[in-house]
Amino acid sequence: SLQDQFDNLEKHTQWGIDVLEKYIKFVKERTEIELSYAKQLRNLSKKYQPKKNSKEEEEYRYTSTRAFLATLNEMNDYAGQHEVISENMTSLITGELTRYVQELKQERKSHFHDGRKAQQHIETCWKQLEASKRRFERDCKEADRAQQYFEKMDADINVTKADVEKARQQAQLRHQMAEDSKAEYSSTLQKFNSEQHEHYYTHIPNIFQKIQEMEERRILRIGESMKTFADVDRQVIPIIGKCLDEITKAAESVDHKNDSQMVIEAFKSGFEPPGDVEFEDFTQPMKRTVSESSLSNSRGDGKSEPKFGSKSKGKLWPFIKKNKLMSLLTPPHQPPPPPPASASPSAVPNGPQSPKQQKEPLSHRFNEFMTSKPKIHCFRSLKRGGAGPEDFSNLPPEQRRKKLQQKVDELNKDIQKELDQRDALTKMKDVYIKNPQMGDAASVDHRLAELAQNIEKLRLEVQKFEGWLAEVEGRLPARNEQPRRQSGMYEPQHPSAVNSCAQDRESPDGSYTEEQSQETEMKVPATDFDDEFDDEEPLPTIGTCKALYTFEGQNEGTISVAEGEMLYVIEEDKGDGWTRIRRNEDEEGYVPTSYVEVYLDKNAK
Repeated sequence: SLQDQFDNLEKHTQWGIDVLEKYIKFVKERTEIELSYAKQLRNLSKKYQPKKNSKEEEEYRYTSTRAFLATLNEMNDYAGQHEVISENMTSLITGELTRYVQELKQERKSHFHDGRKAQQHIETCWKQLEASKRRFERDCKEADRAQQYFEKMDADINVTKADVEKARQQAQLRHQMAEDSKAEYSSTLQKFNSEQHEHYYTHIPNIFQKIQEMEERRILRIGESMKTFADVDRQVIPIIGKCLDEITKAAESVDHKNDSQMVIEAFKSGFEPPGDVEFEDFTQPMKRTVSESSLSNSRGDGKSEPKFGSKSKGKLWPFIKKNKLMSLLTPPHQPPPPPPASASPSAVPNGPQSPKQQKEPLSHRFNEFMTSKPKIHCFRSLKRGGAGPEDFSNLPPEQRRKKLQQKVDELNKDIQKELDQRDALTKMKDVYIKNPQMGDAASVDHRLAELAQNIEKLRLEVQKFEGWLAEVEGRLPARNEQPRRQSGMYEPQHPSAVNSCAQDRESPDGSYTEEQSQETEMKVPATDFDDEFDDEEPLPTIGTCKALYTFEGQNEGTISVAEGEMLYVIEEDKGDGWTRIRRNEDEEGYVPTSYVEVYLDKNAK
């Protein structure tokens, strides 16, 4: 029946909506997977990214690790494309289909409502036709009975004429009623046939056509969504391909030769290979000297600077214990030699070094060694954040050069920052002077003074490290570092502790912790030490000082000094506010104690 067809269509269209909702759920779960995958890729990329200010960040200077870093970055972009897939699928498929399902449900409801309404109308017409038909049938039966009763009354002679006439009128009335019912039934039947034709050939086909179109649109829409599903994925393929191309490009940029060369540059020590071990003839009746190491012979070709004898060519520390070496001499207490004229700790004095400086007695070095406080200096080095001396003398020459250069660059950057701040404050002060209502110009003077002091300190630090760097790079002759360290220009504690601390780290089995310039300081000559002593002794000093301000020194007995100049202290303040200092052997005098910063040598007599 038609009702059965409507039921079948209703079930089928509901199934179609269920399929559409199932596909929406499928796409939604796919977007969640894409988001989860993108999140996991981003977390993976972040997990393996080098941590800032860590050792891992330094490792990414090699081409292989840089390629890996590029891979991590591209994986991050790769994850971003999966997020794009999720966003596009959500907006173009899930969102659109969800709205369409709501519209589809409303349209389906309307079509089936129209169908049920048409079905109810035709059923009502059919009921009206049946009622008219039954009424016509009943009236016809009543007319037949009335006709038969009239004929019976008319044939009976015993019935009065009046009764016969009454029966005849009743028969005519019933016959007229039957005719009226017949006419009504005929009209109702004609109307029903018209309605039925309209129902089955117009209304119901139109409803079915609309339901068909609705179902076809649903099928077409789910097909378009599937195509969009593929297109969204396909749109990001070029970008993902670029990410993969970049990974391939990064992989092709890996240079094994360059990486190995960087390792060589990072760890090369600058030492020369050891030479042959000399034959020691014990059959000769001669005074046996201390055996020289194979490491010391590597510098016996004239490149090193022998200080105490031509036969002593190399480093003695890796093969002789300190207490045994110190027992060779009784170190006399000797005041430090004059400092270099330059503010740089390793600057070249006026003119080349004299032979007396070349032949400075070994006792001077041992005096410096024995009177130092290496442990205290080591603790101070640790407080500064490093495990070695400030001049990196515990490193091999090449490594020391790199560290010093890095330190100089850092200090120059700090100086530039201070200069930028000073320039900014100077401009602000000029603005305040021109426009007093904007601020007090005197309020920035204190800060400007602090910046000036900071800049001066940083410049002195740069000079200090540049001096050490110049010595390592060979721009200055390698010489005894005692004048530089004894001067105490930049450290208030006893400077020789640097050398002693570094030497304390040397082990008797010959492990190396000192750099080449310090190796030459502790060389032991093969000849008698008395031949190496220098008869001339400098005037005694009790420490050093740094001029904080410029002092003209116009009065008798005073000496003029320039700001930042380093001098020797001859006599400390006795309570009268004056400190006696010396610039060189010919220039000495008094300066106000408040004008200088004094570094007393606790070990000096």
